[in-house]
Amino acid sequence: MSTASLLSRSPLSRVPSPSRAVQRLIAGAAVVGQAGIAVTGAVVRVTESGLGCTTWPQCQPGSLVPVADPVGGQVHQWIEFGNRLLGGGLGVVSALCVLMAIFARPRRRRVIVLALMMPLGVVAQAVIGGITVLTGLQWWSVAPHFLASMPLIWLAVLLFRAVDEGDERPRPLLPRPLLGLQLAQAVTVGLILIAGTLVTAAGPHAGDVRTPRLEVPVETLAQIHADLVFLLIGSLLALGFGMRIKDAAPVLWRRYWVLVGVTLAQGVVGLVQYWTGVPDILVLVHVLGATLILVAAASLWTASRDRGPAPTLTPVSPAKTPELATR
Repeated sequence: MSTASLLSRSPLSRVPSPSRAVQRLIAGAAVVGQAGIAVTGAVVRVTESGLGCTTWPQCQPGSLVPVADPVGGQVHQWIEFGNRLLGGGLGVVSALCVLMAIFARPRRRRVIVLALMMPLGVVAQAVIGGITVLTGLQWWSVAPHFLASMPLIWLAVLLFRAVDEGDERPRPLLPRPLLGLQLAQAVTVGLILIAGTLVTAAGPHAGDVRTPRLEVPVETLAQIHADLVFLLIGSLLALGFGMRIKDAAPVLWRRYWVLVGVTLAQGVVGLVQYWTGVPDILVLVHVLGATLILVAAASLWTASRDRGPAPTLTPVSPAKTPELATR
């Protein structure tokens, strides 16, 4: 008996295909969740709750949840534990992404691959988080914990877009030099994020008062971080001139201006942080801004390429199982 025949007889073949609206909702939740977990991680840092739970995967030795502490109390424990719970919620959303991709008709290889990146990323983040706690919040373990969220945000945006587009070879909607400039901007954003984690590693927000800091002058690292931001802004200006010359589509302009707006706002927040001694609330705003830049840049990236219309959703037939789209 063929594999297709076996699948057609499987009870799973009778599961209704999620509508495109449902797929869009689940993928959108993944974008929000991947960005949100980065922000809640910053909450843990600025409240010095990084070692509120002293072990992993338990919160305290012998207890999965916070325990009574007459000396330190439970506030820090619950902040750290709450972040872990949100990570679990993101795991549920990630699992829904995979189920969405599997049960969608027709099945699409690209959507399935992008969906699988979500739970794999959550597992990787859980492992990195465990290492971070067990090493006492050393800066070289905390930085990867934040940075790992960034490609996951980008991939979640690609998944969200993939729901409404086809699987054809991408057709550029901008000249290749401008697409190359977008690639350079993505690399620059990555360098900005790395520099930002180094600034944090040398700054006052360690996640716990006992954690040693990176022994490099904050001013030096902040200058490098700022220089990279200026480079990004300059490249965005160049991209805008190029789009104007080539008369880019309105959707590209909308996403371009969103990216420019959040980048400029992020730069202003960074300057205010530096001038005011890095207050806690601005750390959260700055991390939120970083996630918004990723979302905006990925949205412009997807809008700059056309993969054709999304495949038509077809109802499941007991006698015939839709094949995995291979285009």
